[in-house]
Amino acid sequence: MKSKIINIIVWIILLIILYITFNFYKTNNFNEFTRSESNLHTSQFTRDKEVKYSKQGSYKITSNTKNDAAFYKKIEIKKNTPYKVTCMVKTENIIPENDISGIGAQISIVGTTEKSIAITGTQDWQKIEMIFNSKNREEVDIGFRLGGYLGECTGTAWFSDFTLEEGTKSESNNWNFACFIFENTDVEVDGKEIKLSMTDKDISDIKDTIQRFETTTSQLSRNKMTADCDIYRIQNPINKLTYDEEFGYYVAAEDVESSIKDTVQKNDYDHIFVIIKLGNEEYKDDIQINDWIGLRFNGLLWNRIFKHKITKFI
Repeated sequence: MKSKIINIIVWIILLIILYITFNFYKTNNFNEFTRSESNLHTSQFTRDKEVKYSKQGSYKITSNTKNDAAFYKKIEIKKNTPYKVTCMVKTENIIPENDISGIGAQISIVGTTEKSIAITGTQDWQKIEMIFNSKNREEVDIGFRLGGYLGECTGTAWFSDFTLEEGTKSESNNWNFACFIFENTDVEVDGKEIKLSMTDKDISDIKDTIQRFETTTSQLSRNKMTADCDIYRIQNPINKLTYDEEFGYYVAAEDVESSIKDTVQKNDYDHIFVIIKLGNEEYKDDIQINDWIGLRFNGLLWNRIFKHKITKFI
């Protein structure tokens, strides 16, 4: 009788150990992802079965002090091929260390500047994506990151539902352009508030220039390339500019994404132009602007790449 009780106790203890071990595995299993930190042993990497987007537990990074933390996996790819990586992300109180765009919860290729938009603050589940061309590479380290190559941050990010999509380039010679005219500018530059508005003549001149672009594109290329431009006038002011020590102030994707995202996702566009007013005689010495002809909006443009194959990786 005594030995039977001992056996029962041993089995109970073993079951408890197995239960604890299983839960530890579920909480810490990152499915062959490699974890990386700028400041070692600062961030916490866990699997969250409570806050999740789908059936499987999400991948969670928490940084209570400033850090650039990521988990990544080496992926084999084909040379000179376009790819799109997507995931779902949820954030809580993500605060970048500075006001530079591009720091937050994002997708990135480790060791490069290639990345998606960066999500900050507290936001519910949303889809983010990164488009890149493999060029001469046969493998890349695709990372899901809280921070960025531009700086560190604090906060929590949950990642889920990762996909890699291979594409082939479109052979069409017609390009569709979205031209967003931000009629009002309200930004702070070096502590000074800059407020500007376009005049009716400004809008008329911009439209004429866009029309000439459509015509001359066809003429100069001898019809090897044609351009169709859709013009959108946006009344809400642009209220943020990104600063780079080499290039000065410019409009980054993160600065206008919330204003144009819905329109872009509902249409097939190959390139985006963002037109804003950044100076006049009063402010000519306040904003030093370099000329930018076109802007790359990573994660927003995909229709010149025909979807070919989707691979889900855990």
